[in-house]
Formats: sequence, structure tokens, C-alpha cells
Amino acid sequence: MTTAMLPTARLAALGQSLWLDNITRSLLDSGTLARYIRELSVTGLTSNPTIFEKAIGSGNTYDQQVAELAAKGNSIEEIFFACAISDLTRAADLFAEIHARTKRVDGWVSLEVSPLLANDTVGTVAQAVELHKRAGRPNLYIKVPGTPEGCPAIEELIFRGVPINVTLLFSAEQYLAAAEAYTRGIERRVAAGLDPFVCSVASVFVSRWDRGSAKVLPANLQNTVGIAMAGRVYKSVLDFYATPRWKALLAKGATMQRVLWASTGTKDPALSPCLYCDVLGAPNTVNTIPEETLLAVAEKGNPKGAMATDGVAAEAALAAATKAGVDLPMLAEALQIEGRDSFNKSWNDLLAKIGTKRASLAAAR
Repeated sequence: MTTAMLPTARLAALGQSLWLDNITRSLLDSGTLARYIRELSVTGLTSNPTIFEKAIGSGNTYDQQVAELAAKGNSIEEIFFACAISDLTRAADLFAEIHARTKRVDGWVSLEVSPLLANDTVGTVAQAVELHKRAGRPNLYIKVPGTPEGCPAIEELIFRGVPINVTLLFSAEQYLAAAEAYTRGIERRVAAGLDPFVCSVASVFVSRWDRGSAKVLPANLQNTVGIAMAGRVYKSVLDFYATPRWKALLAKGATMQRVLWASTGTKDPALSPCLYCDVLGAPNTVNTIPEETLLAVAEKGNPKGAMATDGVAAEAALAAATKAGVDLPMLAEALQIEGRDSFNKSWNDLLAKIGTKRASLAAAR
């Protein structure tokens, strides 16, 4: 099978960007990430605290850098961001040619602000600006949660020209709140005479809907809500960017905030690992894929063509889930809070592991 025939290449041919949802130093050192770019149509990369917890907490790949930074008196959080930026700038350089070829639309990597700032608008803005400046790469997104407190930070950061990956979105309403924040930031740039071209993606989590609704739904409706909600969101995306408001901004040189499908791996071994990826292909979208899912899709994926644009089937499936007892607005809010708390736990676990590693390295000196 040639690369052009791979299911990953077929998804790319639909106009979807495939981003790896993983980063480790060994992926970089071994040339594996470069191979994924070359052979599996990978055009970007995302990271989060859970990913770095696994990467830094296991093995000795980061020991030398941790020891050097600790000897300089860096705090545990400073050590983490230094390690993360070292990895992500290397990854960003691998995607630099794609970034240039796509006129800055693709070829991105993402670094998250501290999840502990999720309810701190001012603190989020300050840290995001500082991290983006430190990284010094035009193709590095700063990830900011699309919580009620995060949306004002997103608007301000877009106004300041900081590219943002909005994370922790679950519903069309949450997506539209993030899109509004992005749009207001662009409109403020236009009013100030600044370049309106500032890229952003809005990350909508898919599979967590199915895990969150599993206890309520009968067998015939299991694992239908996530894909249906993605269909509703996609219809909202198309409608939002078809408005006169956005057509005017596009005419001035702005670019739309692409929707990104996140949480597209499956945890249940009874399900196809390609369940979500096969049906979420669509033009001008992104799918950030766990490494094991990427490999499964490349081997046995079967993309079904582009997503429907009318939302009819999606609304029918969501209506069935509602009738079966799923409170969609309540679950969307719960999933966002749960996601925030999960990232907080991963962040604290990550810092604890770095602290333990720092102490053991110091004792061994």
C-alpha cells in the first residue's frame, strides 16, 4: 500500500488536518515524528498536562535538563515549561515548511497554560503572552480553556496577536462562545488598524460525550451522542462563518477559526479504534489523534467521506438521546468542569513527578 492510498491520506484529501495528540522527546530523537509527517499525513501536534506527565515522569530522557535547571534554582513549574518549550520548539521547526506552504493555516504545535489558571482571566493572559514570547515560534498555539472565565482571555489574547487553541469545548453553545470571543478580538484588531490575520482553533471534545451518557442510554443508542454533537457543532461553524459579519472580516484579511475534533480515540476495546476518525472528516477542520489511534487509522481506517453540512441526522440522533433521558446542556457543563478538574489533577501529578525527579537527581549528585 502506498502512502497516497492510506486512510490518513484520504482524510487529508478531504481537507482535514491530522495532528498528533502526543509529544515526547523520544518521538523527536528517534525521528518518529518526522516519519509520521512524511508517511502518515501528520501536519501538526497538540500537547496537554497528561501527555507531559507521562513523557517527563517516566524514564530518564529529561533527567539532564531537569538537573541543570534545578541547579540554577528554577521552580518546578519553571522546569516543566522549559522542558515543554524545548520539545515543542523542535516539533514546531519540523512543521515549519507546512506552516509556510499553507500560508500559516497549518503546521501548528500547542502548549497549554497552567490549568490552575482556568478561572483566572488576568493570570491566563499574562502567562499566555509570556509563554508565546519565550517559545519564539510563529507556529505555536497557546491553549486556553473555553470556560466562562477563559473566553475574555481568548478575546484579549487574539487582540494582542497571540494565536490560541481554545480547549475544553463540548457543545455548540460552548463553541459559539469561543467563536464570539475570537471574533471580538479580530474586530478589535481591525478597529485598531492591526493585521486581522490571527489563527486560532476551537477544540471540541467528542468521545467524552459517549462515556458521559453511557449509563443513561439503551444499547442501541450507545456511542451515538459524540458524533451527533460534532455534527451539530459543525453546522454551527458553517452558519457562523457564513454571516455578513464574518464575510466582511474575511474581506479585510481575517481567517476563520477552524474547529478541531479532540478526544477522538476509543477506550473500549469492543469498539473500532477508528470509530470517530472515520466519520469526522470535513474540509477546513482538524482532528488531533492519539498516537495509537493514528496508527490504527493508517492501518485499517475507512473514511466515509465528508461530514454532512445540514445537521439533520445529527439533530435526529441528539433528539433520540434526549428522549432517552440525556440532559445535553447539563452534561455539556458537567463535561467541561470534569475536563478542567482532570487537567488540574494531571498538572498537579506532573509537578509532583518533576519534584520527585528533581530531588532524586540532586541526591545522586
